[in-house]
Amino acid sequence: MKIKILYDNRAREGFRAAWGFSCFIELKKEKILFDTGWDGNLLLFNMRKIGVDPKEIDKVVISHEHWDHVGGLPFVLHEINNPEVEVFVLRSFSARLKGEVSKLAKVHEVREKEEISENVFSTGELGDYIKEQSLFINTNKGFFVITGCAHPGVDRILDFIKNYGKVYWVIGGFHDFNKLEYLSEISLLSPCHCTTYLNEIKKMYPKSYKECCCGDEFEV
Repeated sequence: MKIKILYDNRAREGFRAAWGFSCFIELKKEKILFDTGWDGNLLLFNMRKIGVDPKEIDKVVISHEHWDHVGGLPFVLHEINNPEVEVFVLRSFSARLKGEVSKLAKVHEVREKEEISENVFSTGELGDYIKEQSLFINTNKGFFVITGCAHPGVDRILDFIKNYGKVYWVIGGFHDFNKLEYLSEISLLSPCHCTTYLNEIKKMYPKSYKECCCGDEFEV
């Protein structure tokens, strides 16, 4: 499995940074886009730069309905140009958004935990005021977790996933999560995007911390 970071607040040389998050998950059988950042043109630029063809995308997963995670979606769907592509949104998303997406793709509403591809699972709706889904992918080292902003709380997300096995690596936004001692058992930590305490995590877990920004590629 390969992960390519397509959109983040920080970027490697040659890539473009902006507030938001998106990553590309390359599996043996399918390719999944997780979130789309805000600026669709910037997202497509970074895709070309890192070697991702939108037409290769089999499924799209949107973590939550905030502008910096969903804004690039219509740009990508127009590039994919395949009404059979599934877009996994939460059931609690607005009817207006689901209606617009349905003009370009198949809308798949998620509420509970479900397998969206082989060994790739959505947590389903977590959180109270802001509902969000994260992905957890089964690997031979444990679960590889991808968050959008982690509005429900990193601890709440990981506690849910730990019901199904060990968490190995966490990538994505950690938002305002500050119970940093909770992260001590995670082998690899790659906070990015909206992580308030990124520098503190880096300092507290120098052996576990692995840099993550637009243009980075990871293999598990």
